[in-house]
Amino acid sequence: MKKSVLFILGFILLQLHAVNLGAQGKEKGMDAITKASVEAQLSFLSSDWMEGRYTGTKGEYMSGDYIASMFKLYGLKPGGDEVSAFQGRGRRQVAVQRGRTYFQTIPFIESTMGDGMEMAIINESKDGSDRNIFNYRTDFMVSGAEVSTEKTVPVVFVGYGLVADSLGYNDYKGVDVKGKIVLRMAGYPGRIDSNSLAFKRFRPGNRMAEYRLRAAKNNSAMEAGAIGVIEVVPGADPSKDWASNVPFRYNSTFYEGEKNPNQRKSLRIMTDSLGRSVINITLSLRAVNALLSGTGINLGQVESRIAQTQKPESKILAGKKLYVKTSVESRIVAGRNVVGVLEGEDLNDIIVVGGHYDHLGMLDGFIFNGADDNASGTVGVMEIAKAFTASGVKPKKTIVFAAWTGEEEGLWGSKYFVDHPYRPLSNIVMNLNFDMISRDEDDDTQKNKCTMTYTKAYGSLKEIAQNNFGEFKLNLQIHYNDPEKPSGGSDFAPFAAKNIPIIYWEAAMHKDYHTPFDSFEKTNTEKMTNIIKMGYLTVWDIANQDGMLMKK
Repeated sequence: MKKSVLFILGFILLQLHAVNLGAQGKEKGMDAITKASVEAQLSFLSSDWMEGRYTGTKGEYMSGDYIASMFKLYGLKPGGDEVSAFQGRGRRQVAVQRGRTYFQTIPFIESTMGDGMEMAIINESKDGSDRNIFNYRTDFMVSGAEVSTEKTVPVVFVGYGLVADSLGYNDYKGVDVKGKIVLRMAGYPGRIDSNSLAFKRFRPGNRMAEYRLRAAKNNSAMEAGAIGVIEVVPGADPSKDWASNVPFRYNSTFYEGEKNPNQRKSLRIMTDSLGRSVINITLSLRAVNALLSGTGINLGQVESRIAQTQKPESKILAGKKLYVKTSVESRIVAGRNVVGVLEGEDLNDIIVVGGHYDHLGMLDGFIFNGADDNASGTVGVMEIAKAFTASGVKPKKTIVFAAWTGEEEGLWGSKYFVDHPYRPLSNIVMNLNFDMISRDEDDDTQKNKCTMTYTKAYGSLKEIAQNNFGEFKLNLQIHYNDPEKPSGGSDFAPFAAKNIPIIYWEAAMHKDYHTPFDSFEKTNTEKMTNIIKMGYLTVWDIANQDGMLMKK
């Protein structure tokens, strides 16, 4: 009996010691995340030497090598492509071993739009049809085409092209857009009246979400089967910005030169079949009016009615078809995700901590350094990796640390990883994503506001964050956002689309977004450091709990 009591007492003391070591390790890891370290890495990744980190360029490769070296320094194992090592020469070479690198190489098609574009509006009636042929860069512009193509298809008006199931609103309900081009209005119901009930109901939660609404609407169009999108602002004429001779060069707040700064290249992943994508078409006001002529649709009136009724008014444009011929020039380039692995006691339960490291590159002497977008999030990934190593405690779950490429062109790096994961997707417990965590909104007088978006069904994610926030008292003012199905223009979206719970940290949308002025000296590294610490604390608790995350 005495031995049994001593055994039980010893077991209890051993468990308490393990818990105490875990708590000490958690704090030790957090102490390794310092403002000085954050600033050192952020200033380098956003320096001119990285040349804006555009996917497939020298700047991206140099940045990727730097990130991989940090992963190696922190003791992470390579989690990228499997490669073989060979011995011998020529035909006598034999594979002696297989292993992984830190790089997941992605084949991209880099495309630019050619000049051979054509478009015509076809009016059909019982008496026959007529065709109004419009000129490229005079009455229409095209982007997003994957290959050169030629199509004649019907057009469907889909209101705002908005799908908001949680609000009981779906512009695609009751209309068939498969294989067709959709015509939609920019924004959301009530956008023209900030005092309207529709505005308060449909306006995205913050400036970042509002900016990314267009990408979300494109995804909805693609999922509904549309092959093209025409987006219009009622009454506006985008062709006013297409003049080629005034003032004999292009001007903006950051650029003055003879090359069109908006004619950037686009990327998509090279696959063994044509991917699902939508062509984006912009029309002059007179082309819009020609398309709507005879349909009974007045966009201004429709916009006002939807703001009042909050009900869709989608319908096919009877007797209308659009002929589109696109011209695309392309080449194959390679980009790289950077992937490191901290093996836990369980190699199958996996947390993915990620953020994209690519940005917009250079334009005629201007370097888009992308300090906030998203050198900041990349530093967050590296700092959490360092913190786990510094803790001295092996986590129960395995943590994959990833720096994604191709985000700016369509979340391609994270999408590729989801399709080619380190382990099967069923093993991924959660994804934590950092994107733009170092700037302040104009009204952020305390310079400590940020947003944590998480999957609503997993309320424990918020509880874990709140408990850590209360315990460690970091100087942050956190807004919690809990969509049922998180979506948007950042790298959490491909995980959420696969029903993997996510946490997404962001700080602010700012006027320097996607300009050369997103530079290191404008970042708030104190707030950034605290956001990274919150991410680390949350990942720590999830990585050291038993089993999968539970819904609640």
